[in-house]
Amino acid sequence: MEHPILFLDLLQGIFKTHIPPHVTYTWLIMLLLVGLGLLASRQITLVPKGAQNVFELIIGGLEDFMVEITGEEGRSFFPYICTVFLFIAFCNLVGLLPGFFSPTANINTPLALALCTFVFTHYLGVKYHGVKYIKHFLGPIPALAPLFFPIELIGHFARVLSLTLRLFGNIMGEDLVLAILLFLAGMFLAPLPMMFLAVFTSVVQAFVFTLLAMMYFAGSMEHAH
Repeated sequence: MEHPILFLDLLQGIFKTHIPPHVTYTWLIMLLLVGLGLLASRQITLVPKGAQNVFELIIGGLEDFMVEITGEEGRSFFPYICTVFLFIAFCNLVGLLPGFFSPTANINTPLALALCTFVFTHYLGVKYHGVKYIKHFLGPIPALAPLFFPIELIGHFARVLSLTLRLFGNIMGEDLVLAILLFLAGMFLAPLPMMFLAVFTSVVQAFVFTLLAMMYFAGSMEHAH
């Protein structure tokens, strides 16, 4: 659900270009995250203060939580997990601002993230187990391999669908409800409770996506039984 007027679309009208909103706002989020990263890296001190405290709390807490799920080996792919979490959270939250659009409210963005997670999951499996990774798809005993193999394949490809539709459906529905409330009640008191809830669910959806990614990564690194 898009806002009636999008700032970046107005800029495109001036330069006579046409790029889909989910692409332009994805670029905007990427530039914002890169800018924040550069700004934060210039002001790092041994005694954290201000914004550094907030970022260390978020990133450190997420890393500790991930290590509990994946073990110490998980630290090697924490940059991916942290990047995905921050990217999704900012994409979800930016759509709450008038004139902006959530890239995750377009199915192409969640699908791209889900495909990256899917590919990285099996990359880790092959990296840690080599050819033996195929055992994850063959079931507990060789006799059941012909039955388990297609079931496991379907289950793994279904993860892409699950990650995509969960994120897309929640953010699209959230934006739609906000748009209806703003249309019916204006921009004052009525939409405020929904705005607070939308901020909460935006962060939760980013966390759920990364939590499932952690579980998939942990499963691919485990030895098949």
